[in-house]
Amino acid sequence: MEKWNHTSNDFILLGLLPPNQTGIFLLCLIILIFFLASMGNSAMIHLIHVDPRLHTPMYFLLSQLSLMDLMHISTTVPKMAHNFLSGQKGISFLGCGVQSFFFLTMACSEGLLLTSMAYDRYVAICHPLHYPLRMSKMMCMKMIGGSWTLGSINSLAHTVYALHIPYCRSRAIDHFFCDVPAMLLLACTDTWVYEYMVFVSTSLYLLFPFIGITASYGRVLFAVYHMHSKEGRKKALSTISTHLTVVIFYYAPFVYTYLRPRNLRSPAEDKMLAVFYTILTPMLNPIIYSLRNKEVLGAMTRVFGIFSFLKE
Repeated sequence: MEKWNHTSNDFILLGLLPPNQTGIFLLCLIILIFFLASMGNSAMIHLIHVDPRLHTPMYFLLSQLSLMDLMHISTTVPKMAHNFLSGQKGISFLGCGVQSFFFLTMACSEGLLLTSMAYDRYVAICHPLHYPLRMSKMMCMKMIGGSWTLGSINSLAHTVYALHIPYCRSRAIDHFFCDVPAMLLLACTDTWVYEYMVFVSTSLYLLFPFIGITASYGRVLFAVYHMHSKEGRKKALSTISTHLTVVIFYYAPFVYTYLRPRNLRSPAEDKMLAVFYTILTPMLNPIIYSLRNKEVLGAMTRVFGIFSFLKE
């Protein structure tokens, strides 16, 4: 066990990977995932920006999702890789605060954005005649701005609290990034009030939006079932299944992690679940939205000249 200087304000991240050949292999795999996620999300943002056919509310929201995913994975993986390769597990007090702030901002904002995307699909399928009014450019901007603003405010509150509580035990965080619940285990004061606020915050930003998304897609599925057009039904089901896949991959591990009582949590399990929403989901989202979407594939053909074989 590494000894840590208790007079320092810095923290130490115990990390995710074992310091052996297996750890090196897993790190190479994570770095590959990081580059795939970076290229995929950057390509999605570029496509939506340059292709006029994708200048719709749904794809505008999708471009913001790609931006959040890009920032999400960039918040954790580079520092984790640097610590593993250098053998230095430390992270400064300020660095920990910055990492925690951006991680929580992306987590909360993405949850709210996915809710906006579900509402967009609900209006498009269940109330198509009202779609131009309900999902105007101004409304779309308000949804995006609201997601970023509310996510940032919530994140700032949690980060400020986490950096102001006294830490009188070891400053070794049993995680691969500065996750606030993992930091609370090192506090020397009773944090039950804050843990209750984490529960409330998780419910407001993750659980309730997830219930809303589920209700929206339930209503959409009901409407799709009664569609007379087989082609329209097929297209709607393809869009819904894509969105639901992304929602489940994102929400399920998040809600399970943050709504469990402390006595039912374990650092090893928390770290494995965190891999899903910090590393795997940012890579999978652009793949899911591109390979299962003919409009995006068409844009890739027009902009990058790839997938042209699909037209042959």
